[in-house]
Amino acid sequence: MTTDLNKSPENETPVVSADYPSTDAKGSGPLHWVVAAGGLATVASTFLAWTYTSEFPGNLTVNGYPGGLQVLTLVAGLLVTLFALSGLGIKGLRWLTPAGSSKALRFLALGAFGTTWYTVLAIAVQLGGLAHLEPGGFVAAVASLIPLAAFALPDDTRTPSKPRELPSWAEILLLVVAFAIGMYAVTYGISTEYGELFIGYLILAGLGSAGLSKSGLVARISAIASKNRQIAAIAAFAAAAAFPFTQTTDTFTVIAVNILIFATVALGLNVVVGLAGLLDLGYVAFLGVGAYTAALVSGSTASAFDIQLPFWATVVIGAFVALIFGVVIGAPTLRLHGDYLAIVTLGFGEIFRITVNNMDGDNGPQITNGPNGIPNIPALNIFGYDFGETHNFLGLELSTYASYYLLMLLVMVFVVVVFSRAQDSRIGRAWVAIREDETAATAMGINGFRVKLIAFALGATLAGVAGTVQAHFQGTVLPEMYIFAGPVAPNSAFLLAAVILGGMGTIRGPLLGAALLFLIPEKLAFLKDYQLLAFGLALILLMRFRPEGLIPNKRAQLEFHENDDKLDVPEQRVSAESGVGTAKAGA
Repeated sequence: MTTDLNKSPENETPVVSADYPSTDAKGSGPLHWVVAAGGLATVASTFLAWTYTSEFPGNLTVNGYPGGLQVLTLVAGLLVTLFALSGLGIKGLRWLTPAGSSKALRFLALGAFGTTWYTVLAIAVQLGGLAHLEPGGFVAAVASLIPLAAFALPDDTRTPSKPRELPSWAEILLLVVAFAIGMYAVTYGISTEYGELFIGYLILAGLGSAGLSKSGLVARISAIASKNRQIAAIAAFAAAAAFPFTQTTDTFTVIAVNILIFATVALGLNVVVGLAGLLDLGYVAFLGVGAYTAALVSGSTASAFDIQLPFWATVVIGAFVALIFGVVIGAPTLRLHGDYLAIVTLGFGEIFRITVNNMDGDNGPQITNGPNGIPNIPALNIFGYDFGETHNFLGLELSTYASYYLLMLLVMVFVVVVFSRAQDSRIGRAWVAIREDETAATAMGINGFRVKLIAFALGATLAGVAGTVQAHFQGTVLPEMYIFAGPVAPNSAFLLAAVILGGMGTIRGPLLGAALLFLIPEKLAFLKDYQLLAFGLALILLMRFRPEGLIPNKRAQLEFHENDDKLDVPEQRVSAESGVGTAKAGA
């Protein structure tokens, strides 16, 4: 196997023409072996006891059986070993690093180091000193330092060559395995039983995901998914639908339902913020409009109206009322721009909360019961299927929360289809044009006010749909559930953060951002008064090092890194060096 190493005059990055080089002229082979040995040593250390007492959660006292945080270190060590061997060109593993191994190994080595040292330090802090560590803990700490030799590896980043064509059945099998692994990783994060394990999971998941992305493996699997779009969509839906059947209790299913509600609303806000570029700080009010509308017409004993409509009618009415509110609020305000629009939308959110809080019969008409809200909202009943009862499906028990989970999954699919269709439509292109440069878009004949009002109305409608399900799932609606900011999602601040954190203008970005922003405060509850401090620091660090979001679109990534010598994606780096693709695009 031959390689062709050339120096780029702009950034001194070696360009490798071969798809899978084993070594380079700077002697990366020995260093790869060192990193691989460090990964194996890290794996071996997890089979030793790290502490002698079971007071630290996870039972790290057993020799020969990894437990708790040791499992995360085990996974990190295995990843380091496999990717180091792939960098050596070991047959059967070369497909792991189509874009190079050095950058991927640096992140994976940091993941192994961070997870291990976090565990060792947590044991020492919680139990009162290093004396509570068994020799295995010190062995693990030293072993996890060895893979950091990856930082001495020369940069072998390369443009991935066209992969070998696989049979259709092999590509489908690969997608199924990838979705199964991804679903297992998400399920593991949701079901972490204590805060220390969740923090270790975040460290490994964050750095591990960065490593997989740098290796080019994620891009290659994404390309296969794009080629088999329908199969990929079915596999993703099947993996998500299987989640409630893997749970023995309803604890994590409830969390999953709330994440889906939050993610659905975030995707609706993404229409307004991500596509049209409008800063909306009161978006949670539209969720509240849908929820209160559903509560009033669903037969609640506390409702001011003696009405009990079927669910399909409730959804239509909730979405329509939210649409009306979106138009009524948007029509007089969307001629404003920037900060002025943000202030007006923030005011609308507060007006909604105060209004429903005052409709108690004393300060206003008796409609919403004021601060007491509307309780006793009955469980959904769709064509005779009672969501308040347990059902059996093909021999599997389907609890009431699992039923709501599957319903919200269908709602999520509906919202994703609406978003993707709108994004690729003529009006979607107009939104993007308005977002990039409203003056230029107007000069090209786009009616800025009309297309912005459509975005505002569509976003409000999608939030109203989610609100109708939320009302039945929660069983009650309260004014305090729809505030601008607070420690519990969803609220307007968290919704906006989910869109920006995940990646504006994308579908997967807000879904991932919403899941993280719901899970992190939930899992950091053990920090008590320092919960929001840790949460805020995490957001600051992420926005500092990943301002374009976790899953950005290519335009945003190029705009944020147009002055960088080395962009994350080799194809984008080439475009930047040639002066192509770094300018803002219009519609």
